Amino acid sequence: MSQDAIAAESGTLAPETAAKAAAARDALAEHDGVLVAFSGGVDSSVVAALAHDALGTDAVACTARSETLPAAELDDARRVAEEIGIRHETVAFSELDDPNFVANDDERCYHCRTMRLGRMYETARELDIDTVCDGTNADDPGAGHRPGLRAVKELDVASPLLDAGITKPEVRAIAEAYGLSVADKPSMACLSSRIPTGLAVTEERLSRVERAERLLREWGFSGFRVRDHDGLARVEIAPDELERALDPAFAEAVHEHLADLGFEYVTLDMAGYRTGSVSPAADAEGRENAGSRENAGSEPEEPDLGREYPR
Repeated sequence: MSQDAIAAESGTLAPETAAKAAAARDALAEHDGVLVAFSGGVDSSVVAALAHDALGTDAVACTARSETLPAAELDDARRVAEEIGIRHETVAFSELDDPNFVANDDERCYHCRTMRLGRMYETARELDIDTVCDGTNADDPGAGHRPGLRAVKELDVASPLLDAGITKPEVRAIAEAYGLSVADKPSMACLSSRIPTGLAVTEERLSRVERAERLLREWGFSGFRVRDHDGLARVEIAPDELERALDPAFAEAVHEHLADLGFEYVTLDMAGYRTGSVSPAADAEGRENAGSRENAGSEPEEPDLGREYPR
């Protein structure tokens, strides 16, 4: 969506949103080049699209690969970068190398973001790029306990969405105008957010959580988390999907499969999926947002209680 395209989309985008998108793009165009810290979520995808419009080949999207990033999310990032047409780089690192991260206190996201953005700057320097930017939007600073934002400020990372006053709903509207497949994608926190504060983050715990959530996704659930309470799996399912999770066939199958992954006990949280449920602050997971709650008030579909689950 070039400058002309932003103007042309005024019939789709609210005029104020279109003006903000144009302002963010124009601010990016003032740089010789930018590297976008790119997760493939809707926020960083919009920044990448705006940067590509503004700078063409001088804009690069970069995704950090580590144990906390599900493989499916990396695949999504690659696919969305291709949709945008932006150059895509990946860098590998491990948050588990930092004992402060492993300790999993309420500053875990600060330690993670510091390491992750540090790798972004290293890659930017290798590419002769001076500016690193991220997908922080105008709603994020008021979204509760967000220690990762302190790392963004300390490392002088540019946040074009925040600077232009672009809110989360506006981010989604701009993504829709671009035709991005992630326009309606629920936000996704890293896998370490599934481990209760104070319980060490380990590769074993991250791996079994990732495999458990992949299973739920394959079974057709869309709003869920698997929390790892030191070997006890607490399965959270979005309220509009919870009735299907009460199917005895599901209960039997999920118990069997998660036990095979190494969980001693498997429980279903009757309160349903909600963000930050293993953190001392209700919003500690930050970017998470149950997609089902955006449709609160709509009639849920009839659950398929006759569904068969693979054994």
